[in-house]
Amino acid sequence: MATQSLYRRYRPRRFGEVKGQEHVVRALRNAVIHNREGQAYLFSGPRGTGKTTSARILAKVLNCANPRDGEPCCECESCLAVELGTSYDVHELDAASNNGVDAMRDLIEKASLGTPGRHKVYILDEVHMLSKAAEATLLKTLEEPPPHVVFVLATTDPQKVAETIRSRTQHLQFHLLPMDVMEAHIRWLAKDAGIELSDEALQSVLRQGGGSARDTVSALELVAAGGGEALDITPLDEFIEAFIESDPGRALTVVAQAMQQGRDARSLTDDIVRHLRDCFLSLMAPELVQLPVQRAAEVSALASRLGAAATVRAMERLGEMLVEMRHAPDPRLLLEVALVQLTHPLASNDTSVLLDRVGRLEQQMAAGTSPAAARPAPVDPTTGRAALGGRARTTTQTAAAAPAVAPEPEPEPEAKPEQNEVTSSAVDRAVELWGSEVMSSLKSLPRAIYAATKVVGAREGMVAVAAPNEAHRLKCEQHRSTVEAVLLKVTGAPVKLLLSVDSKDSGSNESDNVVQMKRPIAPPADEEVDIEGLVDAPPETVLSPEDRLQQAFPGSQIIRE
Repeated sequence: MATQSLYRRYRPRRFGEVKGQEHVVRALRNAVIHNREGQAYLFSGPRGTGKTTSARILAKVLNCANPRDGEPCCECESCLAVELGTSYDVHELDAASNNGVDAMRDLIEKASLGTPGRHKVYILDEVHMLSKAAEATLLKTLEEPPPHVVFVLATTDPQKVAETIRSRTQHLQFHLLPMDVMEAHIRWLAKDAGIELSDEALQSVLRQGGGSARDTVSALELVAAGGGEALDITPLDEFIEAFIESDPGRALTVVAQAMQQGRDARSLTDDIVRHLRDCFLSLMAPELVQLPVQRAAEVSALASRLGAAATVRAMERLGEMLVEMRHAPDPRLLLEVALVQLTHPLASNDTSVLLDRVGRLEQQMAAGTSPAAARPAPVDPTTGRAALGGRARTTTQTAAAAPAVAPEPEPEPEAKPEQNEVTSSAVDRAVELWGSEVMSSLKSLPRAIYAATKVVGAREGMVAVAAPNEAHRLKCEQHRSTVEAVLLKVTGAPVKLLLSVDSKDSGSNESDNVVQMKRPIAPPADEEVDIEGLVDAPPETVLSPEDRLQQAFPGSQIIRE
């Protein structure tokens, strides 16, 4: 005889055993206690959150011989019959396979008949799969149901259920379980079932379950079958690292590994989008992230490095591919193309990516440097193939091997006048070039933080920067060394920052030793123009597009093909 699965062995038998759905349990128990049970319920929510289980518990308590505080006794003949699936009072119907009008007519004809118990309960699973004709047939019964009949409609997609049906039911929404509740439940279940579970294996089970109680318990059963070892899960963080490091080889390698494990391209793409959504929520609303505390911190760190704009762009592109995969002969190819476009700037035709590339090229040409050539990815000596994320790791190792920037020298007790003049000139230059060169040379995170600040000017031989509030000033303080290193690179001299909090009247109380930033002069008012006095410009003064390009990029050469 086959061993009963864990999710069936530990399926809740009473409302009090249902985890993470307190709002649903409270409503149903109170209705039973006060004899106010409705004649039609709609249970909606993600798979594995307890919809069908709660419907069966409701059916048990409505016909239980000895109910206690809105809970079934689970000992009487009626309760045991419901649990065994042999009760004449409870009828379950899968609307996905019985979605025709004939099945609904047969159900309605039997609904008017008597029943051994107090109530006849009909549980219709996946009710959104009913045809229009079947919905119309069911609607008539929901409008005037027999007094002893209770309908429980369950669905994972309530938006597809007809509004006329939803309006005639009490709609109870089930949610994914919070990770702390799910973790405590799995620890108890594993201990009760005698399953040895390491912390690493537990975290893999929770990630695989994704807040669904049934999926999490099924993942636990896989771990138990594998001897308590962690599940072999596709490392989704590798895709985020590939986006950050612009390493297409890293992303394609993870895809190949996932395909070897039996994953299909569509489900893998869906998992990547879900992971990107967690990254997006960690930036915009961290309280909505349904992850364990340690995992949530890891995702938040990745999201901060990737940035909101890149996260949204990746979600949009992969979402488009999910739609195209429905009719594609090779979905894996579409996934790989999307990943290359997201990790390789030269392969993308996205407007924002092109603008970013043009900006970087202009900075390199202004600095007199050429774009760095792509380094070949290192080879794994054990396999003879490119190492996972090899190019990104090569870049990191090269940066680590480079000599560190020498620490700034301590100021002399008595600075010479020439040194003071150099420092003052460097500070003035730093203020002048703050927006054009300093900010553009910063990495994404410090640039985003300092974008909300305001450069007041030069003060006491330092660049005075005002933050909008004290909390933001503290964040700026964390990246002070990074900004001062960029100032040293731009001005050629050590320049310090003077961080303060902005105030509304700070502009009127500046001391005399502050050099204010130059503000653009407003253009003069438009004057009346004599149309008859206008003449065409000489042909030699009109620049061609090629001439304009050469003026924009001094030293460049136009190559005609």
